[in-house]
Amino acid sequence: MNAQSLRYPRALLPFTTGTIIRTCRAAGGLVVLLALLGATPVRAANLLEAYESALANDPVLGAARAQLAANEQAVPQTRALLLPNIGMNGSTAWNERDIVGSGLPTQEYNDHGWGAQLAQPIVDLESWFTYSSARAGVQAAKYNYDATEQLLIVRTVQSYLDVLRADSLVESARRAEAATQRQLEQVQQRFDVGLVAITDVLEAQAGYDNAVVVRVQAVGDHDIYFEVLRTLTGQPYNEILDISEELPIVDPDPKNVEEWVSVALQSNPTVLAAESQLVAAERTVRARRSGHLPTVDGTITYRHSVTGGPQAFFGGKTDSTIYGLTATLPIFQGGFTSSRTKEAQALADRSAELLQDSRLTITRDTRNLYRRVQTDVVRVGARLKSIASAKSALEATETGYEVGTRNVVDVLRAQENYFRSMYDYADSRYSYMLSLILLKEQAGVLTQEDIIELNKFADPNAQVKRISSLQAFGTN
Repeated sequence: MNAQSLRYPRALLPFTTGTIIRTCRAAGGLVVLLALLGATPVRAANLLEAYESALANDPVLGAARAQLAANEQAVPQTRALLLPNIGMNGSTAWNERDIVGSGLPTQEYNDHGWGAQLAQPIVDLESWFTYSSARAGVQAAKYNYDATEQLLIVRTVQSYLDVLRADSLVESARRAEAATQRQLEQVQQRFDVGLVAITDVLEAQAGYDNAVVVRVQAVGDHDIYFEVLRTLTGQPYNEILDISEELPIVDPDPKNVEEWVSVALQSNPTVLAAESQLVAAERTVRARRSGHLPTVDGTITYRHSVTGGPQAFFGGKTDSTIYGLTATLPIFQGGFTSSRTKEAQALADRSAELLQDSRLTITRDTRNLYRRVQTDVVRVGARLKSIASAKSALEATETGYEVGTRNVVDVLRAQENYFRSMYDYADSRYSYMLSLILLKEQAGVLTQEDIIELNKFADPNAQVKRISSLQAFGTN
């Protein structure tokens, strides 16, 4: 299946989406003066610009970046337990000594000195496995950060497409409102000359009032989605570019769901993070068990002492250097080490279960998203055809109303279906784009290149402008 096979012959279509939007904006009586909020930008922003702004300003990504930087410090902290430890100390003391009954004067003098010690762990398996666990934990943190980066792409695309989707709904609502208003005017004229009953006028009025409500709600949502985009990007965008219809609507490549699942299990950062967490937990178990084992430290101690006392056996100054090995064997600590080992094992079991859950979830979601993209491909083609069908149905219903075989309710319903089909077509295209992005995220292969590729289809001739809150409460 390819994009060309899904395109309805243009000769049979009343409009394409681009034509629909341009016609809506140019039609007399349908256009509302679009007042932009704040300063008007030089040109409309595109998807890539919105993503770059989000990359620089999104606080969620900034928090994840800071969290990663904090997690990375676990490696040097645990490695420090395996490296030499050098310390110094010094002391000074003033002495006053009286020899009772000797008649000698009181002796007053100062003792002082300083020392330094270098200690190097030689055998310390608990510290080694703790360091190894920390490295695996940092790797898991890096995978989690990768997942946050990919999620930012999804959030940006979704927020951008929500604006485009809201704009399509506004255009559809405005056309529907204008059509129902014309219908109301025609029915009123017919009623005035006695050709229809008052019920037709009431039905037409109800249809028009409902169309106004739909348009007001759509305009309000339009502004809301622009604000959501602003929150994400940190930029007060007032105008963005729509995505051209030239964007191919095709099945995922490769066209085999199991290949996507295989890639997802190997590349999805959530799965990779869960695997690293399990490795870290298993190494923590070994570290806790090693708490029962002896440790051996090598030490070198240097001491310089000075005493002012008259009876110093070795003289007033002494220097000493001591080389030693210190072995420590924990025998009983009240069950502390055993309890920590059991705790670590339970956490390792938990990590194993979470990894299995992650694999099952990723497998399920990848398959579902693959089918969703396939469905969206077919749906876009069907929605495109439905525009022509709805237009033909509307024309037939209007003709039937003229000759008395249809009533005004039938006309209003046909009008609603026609304008709804226009929006549904645009909505299905945006859903396809988002579904494909979500599928790539699930497979762990979503990158900025996907944004760049999608942005190639930004249409400079289809600009979506933010509608001010003043317009949301207008009547046209």
